[in-house]
Amino acid sequence: MDITWYGLSCFRITERKRPTIISDPYNGKNVGLPTLKLKGDIVTISHDAPGHNCVTAVSGAAHCLAGPGEYEIGGVFITAIVTDGNSDDARNVIYVYDYNGLTVAHLGDMQKVPPQTQIEALEEVNILLVPVGGGNSLNAAQASELVSMIDPNIVIPMHYSLPSLKPELEEVDRFLKEMGVTEPKQEESLRISASNLPDETETVILVPKI
Repeated sequence: MDITWYGLSCFRITERKRPTIISDPYNGKNVGLPTLKLKGDIVTISHDAPGHNCVTAVSGAAHCLAGPGEYEIGGVFITAIVTDGNSDDARNVIYVYDYNGLTVAHLGDMQKVPPQTQIEALEEVNILLVPVGGGNSLNAAQASELVSMIDPNIVIPMHYSLPSLKPELEEVDRFLKEMGVTEPKQEESLRISASNLPDETETVILVPKI
């Protein structure tokens, strides 16, 4: 599996002989980042806002998921769970992508640490994509608390400050300090398989492909 980050909450997840997933594509003009031009088979939308819902930035997508449910598409099992509230403005959707037992959880625009019952619904999470920059989503302290509750093998921070980004978000360094990480692993993209997952939670910083 390869995971590439495009800034904010947008990732591309690819696996051989499986559909490519694009999570939370954004409208570049609205958020101060370059225009996205991505290809994928499945688009998942966590939150109905320009920083998360620009489906037109993705070509070739036959499926767009924007609500709760359980889905099976091309051998990928996707579980979508609503968090944060019942109103449309507050609604956020978590997605758990299961690639033959290797699981990735995308927490979207989560605003607060969810109750234990929702965390248990995620079951085992191998790779956690978690917002850390505050604003309308989790801040560094909340994100660190949630990581300890979920206990993934790998955590990848997202939704934090970048040059030219219009939303005013915190730097990722605050999250690293909360996690007690002094020398995080930094990658252009993460290549991972079920056979080489670390035993202890490892923080990986992805260089945004923008």
